[in-house]
Parts: sequence; structure tokens; C-alpha cells
Amino acid sequence: MSLGVLGLLFFSVLTLAYRFYGKFVAEKIIISDSAVTPAHQKCDGVDFVPTKPGYLFAQHFSAIAAAGPIAGPILACMSWGWGPSLIWIALGVVLIGAVHDFTSLTLSVRHGASSIAEITRERLGTKAGRAMMIFIWLALVYVVVAFTDITSASFVGVTEELAATGVWFNPGGAVAAGAVMYLSLSVVMGLFERYLKFPLWLSTVVFVPLAFAAVWAGTHLSTLLVMDAKTWCVIILLYCFVASLSPMWLLLQPRGYLGGFFLYSVLALGVIGVFFGNFEIKQQAFKTWDTGKGAGMLMPFLFVTIACGACSGFHGLVCSGTTSKQIAHESHMRPIGYGAMLCEAFVALIALVTIMIWSPDEIAGMKPGTIYGKGIGEFLSLIIGREHLQFATTFGAMAFSTFVFDTLDVTTRLGRYLIQELFQWRSRMSAILATAITCLIPLFFLLTNSEGSYLQFWTLFGASNQLLAALTLMTISVWLFQTKRPFWFTLGPTAFVFFITIWALSQLAKTSFTNTSGFDVSLINGLIACSLIGLAFYLISEAWRTIKQTGIERGTERKT
Repeated sequence: MSLGVLGLLFFSVLTLAYRFYGKFVAEKIIISDSAVTPAHQKCDGVDFVPTKPGYLFAQHFSAIAAAGPIAGPILACMSWGWGPSLIWIALGVVLIGAVHDFTSLTLSVRHGASSIAEITRERLGTKAGRAMMIFIWLALVYVVVAFTDITSASFVGVTEELAATGVWFNPGGAVAAGAVMYLSLSVVMGLFERYLKFPLWLSTVVFVPLAFAAVWAGTHLSTLLVMDAKTWCVIILLYCFVASLSPMWLLLQPRGYLGGFFLYSVLALGVIGVFFGNFEIKQQAFKTWDTGKGAGMLMPFLFVTIACGACSGFHGLVCSGTTSKQIAHESHMRPIGYGAMLCEAFVALIALVTIMIWSPDEIAGMKPGTIYGKGIGEFLSLIIGREHLQFATTFGAMAFSTFVFDTLDVTTRLGRYLIQELFQWRSRMSAILATAITCLIPLFFLLTNSEGSYLQFWTLFGASNQLLAALTLMTISVWLFQTKRPFWFTLGPTAFVFFITIWALSQLAKTSFTNTSGFDVSLINGLIACSLIGLAFYLISEAWRTIKQTGIERGTERKT
């Protein structure tokens, strides 16, 4: 089967899913524009801002589409083949991932744009809500640690995706300079729209080309911002601190909008490569059920490895943390919630294709970022010519780093929201303190550990991400049951993801305790895995208790 046929089938599945299953879910949760959304109810010009759907879609899409849907499919293909990976991405996103994002966004909007943790507290009780908040915040801290480490490494030119390009300029300095210019343009765009009343079309015409020009300019200013990785960690976390406290219109919204165009460009290149590149599939469709190396069993680790490409608990945090505060009308929730997740699955497909076109020998020893940059470079060279392959490959690598970087400020803001909700802090000073706590712990971790140390926690992070999705779907199911709506379309995915995640965490815990030699990373991973399992069963028991109580109350109402 050719890449073109595979791409057409995959695109058809996503289109039909949005048209029919997305509409079905919208009907079951009763979407109505007659309801006033929190963006209008609580409009404050900082966190709650009614936003045009196209603008918000780009911001939301760039926040959820980070490294996960790129690295995950590539790693899965390397282990088990492209066949299982493609099947899970397609089925997972339609029946689980997009449903999770759509319903978690709806749940938050219906609860005053509260976070998933706060809603869990309301629906399952105070103790369950606090436990959920602590778990989510810790998961977000790991996101900040991992993505700051990746980004700082890219700024000094030592990341896997830039190591093999052999460019004439300083690769790390180019990424750093381009990123600084890109963020500066976002701030300028926000100021122009706020005070000069730039319409969206004019901002698009002016600032989108400038954002791409920043990538090119970065290659010519690659020696301007040359610093070591530790220094960049401090600067990046300082940026996260400031960005988390800034009004959404100043940075997050314009940065997300511009970042969306980088995603769109990579998607467009992927379409060109899939349908017009005439590339041969050189990877096996199926390799093995068990690689024999660590987390090498297809069941359950395929699902944990693919992660964001099919389903992601982190998306629920974005939906309920920032996006729900900007929904102008409920009808916008389907394209932004369900639709953006389907687009992320297409990002995962493009990532999968970037490895499918190389034989195992051609990519031996390469890591996901390198393979992705190499593949995107091939696609871009179809347009600009193979004589520019070096620059094209660098563009693909820089796009990968940009996707990671764009997630950092959103994650820090979400961490700030959670701490404020946990302690019921409402003042501006409490916001500053909550942000500082969220940034200082990653700073301590990054300054006291070697570069790349996040890799020791990555598999566990992937499992916790899926567990969070299962727990979010569980809360949604309880809400649907309590409001007398059908809930089987969320309860089924809850059971499946919960089962797979607990299986994966149990295997990780077993392996970690077997390999530990004292108080080391393996022991910590094992303890965390056990803690996550315990937390999950506790929340499941609280959900069951709530459902039984609701049933008793309904029975009493019928008798009276």
C-alpha cells in the first residue's frame, strides 16, 4: 500500500469522525449558544477573554501539539512497526482522545471555567478534589522540567534533532535567536491589536511572515545568544514566570496564534510529502509483540508510547485551564475541542511518515527529533530544491523545538491556577507566589541534575499522562450520570484507558524495583508508579460512591 492511499484513508476517517461522531457527542451533551459562557460572565481582560474561534483554535492547537504526538509515533514504529501505531492513532483519537478533549472543555465551560481538579472536588468530594489537584500539579512540574531541559539543550545546539544537520551556522544559537524574535513578535502583535486595534486579518498579513522570517534571521544571528544550558534554564523559567502572570492578550493569545501557523506549515509539508513525494514505505508494518527491552511489550506500552497522538490527559488541563476561559459561544467547543484533537492525530500521522520512508539501517542510532527533522527536510526540499536540503532539515528540527517551547508558558499558567484553587488564593500577590512555586521546583531540579535527566522519568510521565486522561473521563462520566445524560461514550474509554494504564504502571513499578540499587531513580519511579495506582483506585472508589449516592437520592425522589 502506498503512502498516498494510507494518507487518504486516514484523512477520510478523521473527516467522517468530525462530521458524524463529533456531532453525536455534541448532541448528547446538549451544546447550545443560548448559554452565556464564562468568558462573557467573568470577562476581566486578563484570564477571561471572549476570543474569536479561529484565533482560539490556533492558540489551543499550538498548546496541545507539542513533542508528544511527534516523538511517540516514531518511537512506537521503531519498536512494533507502523501498522499497530497507525491503527491506534486512528481509533484512539476518534473514540477516546477527541471525545476526552471535547467533553473536558464542555465540562469546564459548564462549571464556570474551573479546572478538572476543581470540578472533581465539586463532583466527588473535597478530599478527592485535593488529591487530583496535587497529582495534576506534580505532573505539570514534570512537564516544565522536561520541556525546559529539551529547550535549553536546543538553544546550545546539543539536541538530538540538530546534531546531525552539519549546518554552516550555530544550530543552537539559531534556534535561540529565532525563538527570542518569535516571542518578541508575539508581544508586539498583542500590543498592536490591543492599542492600535489591528484586525485579525491585518495581524496575520503582517506578523505571520515576520514569524517565519525570524527563523531565517536566526540562522544569520546564530552567535548573538550563545550561553550554556544551565543559564538558558534560568532564562526560560524566568520567561515562564513572567508569561504566566501576563494578560492573555499580551503574549499567550498572539504567541499561540503565530505558533499555529508553524504547525499548519508542517502539516502542509506533510501533505505534500505523503501525497506527492512518491516516497517508498521502508519500515515494516509489524515487527514484534515484545522487543525484549524494558517497556517492550506491545500491550500495554504501545498506548503509553503513542500518548498525545491518540489521547492525552494534558489536553484536559489546557481545555479547562485556559481555553474554557476564552470560549465565546458553546458552538465553538466542537471545532476547538474535538476538531483540534483530530488535527493533532494528523500531526502524529506526519511524524509516523517521517520514519516510514527510511529503512532501519538509514536511521540506526537516531533519536525521534533527528528522524523528524530529516523527514520534514525531505518534504520541504520538494519545494525549495535538494540543494537547500541542509536548511530544510534544520527548519524541521527547529519546528520540533518550537512545538516544545510553545507549551511551557501554558503549563506554568496551569500550575499557577491549580495552586490558587488548592489554597483558595484570589489576590494578585497569591498569583505571583503560586507561579514562583511552580517555577522554583523545576529550577532546583534542573540546576542540581545533569542535562537530559528528564529521560529517566519520561516513560513514567507518559503513563501518568494517560492515567490523568482516564481520571478526567471518569469525572466527566459522573457529571453526565448526575445530570441524567447518556454517559456510555465516556465510560467505555474510561474503563479501557484505566485498565491499560494500570497495567503499564504495574509493569513499570515491577521493573523499577527489580533494577533499583538503593535510593536512586529506579526506586523513585517505582514509588511514584505505586502512588499513581493508589490514587487512581481511590478516585475510582470515590466515583463509585458518588454514583451510588446519586442512585439512592433518585430512588427517594421517585418514592416521594
